[in-house]
Amino acid sequence: MSIRSILQDMKFSRSQRVVQDSAGSAETVGESLKQSCWAQMPQELLREVLVRIEASEAAWPPRKSVVACAGVCRSWRHLTKEIVKAPELTGKLTFPISVKQPGPRDDLLQCFIKRNRSSQTYYLFLGLTHALTDEGKFLLAARKYKRATCTDYVVSLHADDMSKGSSNYIGKLRSNFLGTKFTIFDGQPTHAGAKITKSRSTRPVNLKQVSPRVPAGNYPVAHIQYELNMLGSRVCTSRGPRRMQCTMDAIPATSVEPGGVAPTQADFSYSNAEFLPSLPFFRSKSNHAERISGPLASQKSGVLVLRNKSPRWHEQLQCWCLNFHGRVTVASVKNFQLVASPENGPAGPEHEKIILQFGKVGKDLFTMDYRYPISAFQAFSICLSSFDTKIACE
Repeated sequence: MSIRSILQDMKFSRSQRVVQDSAGSAETVGESLKQSCWAQMPQELLREVLVRIEASEAAWPPRKSVVACAGVCRSWRHLTKEIVKAPELTGKLTFPISVKQPGPRDDLLQCFIKRNRSSQTYYLFLGLTHALTDEGKFLLAARKYKRATCTDYVVSLHADDMSKGSSNYIGKLRSNFLGTKFTIFDGQPTHAGAKITKSRSTRPVNLKQVSPRVPAGNYPVAHIQYELNMLGSRVCTSRGPRRMQCTMDAIPATSVEPGGVAPTQADFSYSNAEFLPSLPFFRSKSNHAERISGPLASQKSGVLVLRNKSPRWHEQLQCWCLNFHGRVTVASVKNFQLVASPENGPAGPEHEKIILQFGKVGKDLFTMDYRYPISAFQAFSICLSSFDTKIACE
């Protein structure tokens, strides 16, 4: 039997269970699962089938077949989470939890952001090709909310659901009044010992969707600060690109060194049957027994600090330039490249690697490329801070 015929039969089996489930007969569904040929498939054969599917569906949209495999039954789910590896190792974003996990170590993961000016909404997509105008795979959405003393960007897994009480809520970005300092908040703890920040805007997530062992709230994971010029606005075109510093509170500075490890979330804390984030698909590379892994709770070498890569003055063009390798086509003060800053030691090769780059390619289209040790959510939030501008800053 070919892989294609297996997937078609598998999808029919899933649709049949959904129809039975809508009829309200739990006993019938359970009996159907017991009699299902897929649930009774020998483990050796099942593993071989899943390995072949994982290897054959390398990119989206065909990769949705891998997601479908995890929803067939419990035995399929357990094996799928062992076979599918985290983005750090494969460079692939498969399940929703991938947006909270560090990107690949070897290459930049190419994404792009679309801006809707009328609704103040931003959409993050995974690039499916090397072209700058492909359709992309939707990853995250963010909406801007202006308040009296600050600005919030609420980040969600769903483009039409921006409620903080929803299981789609990922986190938020909050600015100060001037728009020069920002804090990234994660909706769930990213490492052991993470401290929740209390605020008036903090509200509990639906109790039915949250594990009682893991409180939902605002966990600060990074701080972003733009350097001010003498006029009090953010430094811009007259002295080159804006200068910014990102202090990644949830990532140790050693993570960029060879063999360094960053905290990795293994699953969401939600328990929602509507979609797959409730399932712990990935196991940590360093500790398979923990939901959240990483040395941050006990690390003593400080946290990771990201700074702008210094631009070079182009004599012919008479402007400051950065090499985006074709990923940026429009000059803008919003364009930037971030590298690790050697805070307490000499700079090494690891401090030359671009960890995040962001640039303009159209009126409302921007590229966003990132790598280990930051996640898509963290990279997206940093880029959102570049959109929050004041008239005095430009």
